[in-house]
Parts: sequence; structure tokens; C-alpha cells
Amino acid sequence: MMKRVKTAVSFVLAMTVLLSAAASACGKESKSGTLKVGVRDDVMNLGYLNPTTGQYYGMEIDLARLLAEDLGYAEAEFVTVKPDTRKDMLLNGDVDCLIAAYSISETRLENFDFSPAYYSDYTRIMVEKTSMIGSIEELVGKKIGVLDGANTAPELAQKMTGMGLITAEDPKGTSLLKKGTYAELSQALEEGTADAVCMDGCIAIAYMNDDRVFLEDTIYQEDYGVATQKDSKLSKPVAESIQKMLDDGTIAKLIDKWD
Repeated sequence: MMKRVKTAVSFVLAMTVLLSAAASACGKESKSGTLKVGVRDDVMNLGYLNPTTGQYYGMEIDLARLLAEDLGYAEAEFVTVKPDTRKDMLLNGDVDCLIAAYSISETRLENFDFSPAYYSDYTRIMVEKTSMIGSIEELVGKKIGVLDGANTAPELAQKMTGMGLITAEDPKGTSLLKKGTYAELSQALEEGTADAVCMDGCIAIAYMNDDRVFLEDTIYQEDYGVATQKDSKLSKPVAESIQKMLDDGTIAKLIDKWD
């Protein structure tokens, strides 16, 4: 009888050791929870929602998945944000972070924490060839399309003011046409309701065609970072994870994949 009890105890102990080892070996099994990430659904190669499949794809989508995995989450949940809604959605806690072509700026740093920049781009001006506009100087007195909620408008005004082309008191007939989506900006350019459109280069390239050209002038550099709530528990882990992926070449590979 004692022998049987000892045998049973030995069996239980052996199984406990095996199960513990298996649990340790399968670290992914311990991951739980969802990282809710605010992403764009209208930016080709960065964050785009395929209306047919209902699937998101792009460099930022891949980055979000890798970030969630590295932070120990079971998965990343994607929530579409727009330029005019993303700030409030993060402030209200509707999303845990933003990976949404969201550039780091002094004004945004007042409200949010940012990871190191994972992508840098320049804001460009696109025109129709038939417009005969060849430089930023020729935009004086024209209507320029910009995305509502983006930093483009103030940066463009600052650029033109710095060049002495306009002043705050006298824009010399230069005006802005604000649209809610890049597709609407492209349409306004095609229809002629905008003489030019100004947007991030990596986004504008999706709307380039044989009838359009970029002006040589760039407006300003955009550095995209992952935004989190100010002083949140996520801020430091997110920043460290992004820095690690920059250091080990992971982000460079994602950029090469989607460029």
C-alpha cells in the first residue's frame, strides 16, 4: 500500500515538473489581453483598411502587432482614427496608443508621450502639370488643399511667412481648402477647386499620377512616433520597445518591406 502511495506521489511530482517546464518553454501561452491601437485606414503602405477583406495592412499595422507581442499582449486590436479624432480618442482612453502617421511636435508633447521616431518624412506640395505652377513662390494668391486636423496648415503658413511671401496680416489672397480625407484632397486637385495640395510625401505618392508633379520645395520634416497618454504606465515600455526595434533593424526591415 505504501509503495503504491509513493508511486502515485512520484507520478504527480513528475507531472508537475513537466507541466512547469512546458509552461516556461511556451512563453507565448502566458500572453493575455489586447493592446488597443489607433491606426489610419486610408494611408497606403502605412495603415490601410481593405474594404473587401476587412483587413488592415501596412507598415504601421505590422509595427503595432510586433509592439503588442513585445509588450506581452495576446494581440493588437485596431481602431480607426482620423486626424480630427485621434487626439481626443487617446485622451479619452478609447485607444491605448496611436500608431497613425502621428508626427512628434512641441504642441503634441504637451499632451502626450511619444516613442522615438520610427519613420521620418517630408511634407510635399503636389500640383497638376496643367497648372504651370513650378515653385512655392507661385502659390501666393492660390488655394492650397490641406488635411483637416493635421499640422500641415500652420507649418505651410510658417514656411511661406519665413520666405517673405505672405504675412499673417496680409496673406495676399492665399487661402486654404481643408478636407477630411486624402482622397478628397486628390479629387479637389483634379477638379481644380484646389490649385495645389500639401501632404506628407509617403502619403502623397499614393495619389501621384502622370498628370501631376511635386514641387521641389519641401515644407517640413515629419517624424512619426507612437503616442501614449502623458505619464501613463505604457509610455516607458512602448518607448523602450520601439528603440529596441530601431536598434536591431526590425523597423528598417518593415520600411523596406512597405516602401
